[in-house]
Amino acid sequence: MIHKKHTIRLILFLMIVFLVGGLLIYALWNSNIDSANTWVNSEVIYMVLVLAVLLPIFLIVLIAKVSNRETEVFEVTQAKNPSASPMESSRVPESSAEKTEEEPKEENKTEEKSRFYMLSQIDREMEHYEAPEYDDKVTLKEICERFRRYAGSRLGLYYDIQDIRRFIAGMAVTHIMILQGMSGTGKTSLAYAFGEFLRNRTVIVPIQPMWKERTDLLGYYNEFTKKFNETMLLEKMYEANYNDEIYITVLDEMNIARVEYYFAEFLSLLEIPNQEGRNIDVVSDRWENDPKLLKNGQLRLPENMWFIGTANNDDSTFAISDKVYDRAMIMNLDKKATVFEEGEEESMKISSSHLHRLYKEAMKEYRITRRNLNRIKELDEYMIKEFHLTFGNRIMKQIRSYVPVIVACGGTELEAIDDILSRKIIRKLESQNPVYVRNSASGLITYMDELFGEDKLPLCKAYIERIKRTV
Repeated sequence: MIHKKHTIRLILFLMIVFLVGGLLIYALWNSNIDSANTWVNSEVIYMVLVLAVLLPIFLIVLIAKVSNRETEVFEVTQAKNPSASPMESSRVPESSAEKTEEEPKEENKTEEKSRFYMLSQIDREMEHYEAPEYDDKVTLKEICERFRRYAGSRLGLYYDIQDIRRFIAGMAVTHIMILQGMSGTGKTSLAYAFGEFLRNRTVIVPIQPMWKERTDLLGYYNEFTKKFNETMLLEKMYEANYNDEIYITVLDEMNIARVEYYFAEFLSLLEIPNQEGRNIDVVSDRWENDPKLLKNGQLRLPENMWFIGTANNDDSTFAISDKVYDRAMIMNLDKKATVFEEGEEESMKISSSHLHRLYKEAMKEYRITRRNLNRIKELDEYMIKEFHLTFGNRIMKQIRSYVPVIVACGGTELEAIDDILSRKIIRKLESQNPVYVRNSASGLITYMDELFGEDKLPLCKAYIERIKRTV
């Protein structure tokens, strides 16, 4: 079965064969036998003979391959349409091939998968989601005590009760915390243990030195694959928008890159009081089949997710800027706690709504006394006068939130004031003129003793003494 254009090729082939044969006969007929031309004539004859043999063989093989391909196309066509004639099938191959290629495309178009594979998977899973039973009768004090026992008995991680209270109370102030301290004091382990205690495993994000923007945290759209490269953090943020669980995310070694670069949008959004306005850009456009909770390329920053950054201060890391420190709650883990035996404890399920409700109730029930508010105000005036440092509205708001929750967790008001002043105000002395700070440090300690009572602010005084030694 040979196509029309292949017949033409066959005719050309025969013409070439006759032409070559004619040239061969002509060469033999007119060759001179003298010694001068014998070598040249023999070479010409050999070349003509080789061409006369190889060229027909090449053309025969080519025609055979084309003929076999047409036979295969005909057999496929017959299988799809038994009534098709050989002539019809010989005219169909190109259009038929195009059609068979286009048909799957049409199928894929109707069943086109989302560029967000994992987020779309979460949508499907959440269609059958049933909320678990929460232990929503527990108090803040019970959470602290039971979490401490659980970490010790189940995970072999031991913490002072004061550190547990600071951790839980810090979550009431802001959704970004920074755990500082020497390596091996349990910074990452503390956040990990809390996720285990809540039966919702903590997500640990190892920060990379080259990170500079939010796409390093959330992922990016790949123009080549036409898919979005989703990160574990993006998946957990999306999942958190579906339920009332408490999500803990660890930014491990957060200052190995510049926090104010890759985490800038998160810091700004966490400052917005209205949760409805906390929407972070994931993609710059909108597709019809994008995941349900992705609105115009944006995802809401979930209210039930807390970011816990761990930081080491050494030559391999960047200094954390005041912009980050002011917006975050800071907690120092400078020493390992002693091993204790207080019995075993089980994990528990606490809803985010219940935790926020406990925070609000604590702020209402254990408001800072007027006497201590006046003391804080006087200390603020002294710091402005002597060091040109002020508490500011943000820090005052944090103090009003932090102190009542510490009290609800089982601490005292002065303990909480001492802790937050050392982290938020006294820390700023490190950036002041070192000679002036050294000369003025004793006066500041004396003033604090007069204002709050002698040795009532031990953390602040210890911080000042350390600054005196290092500046």
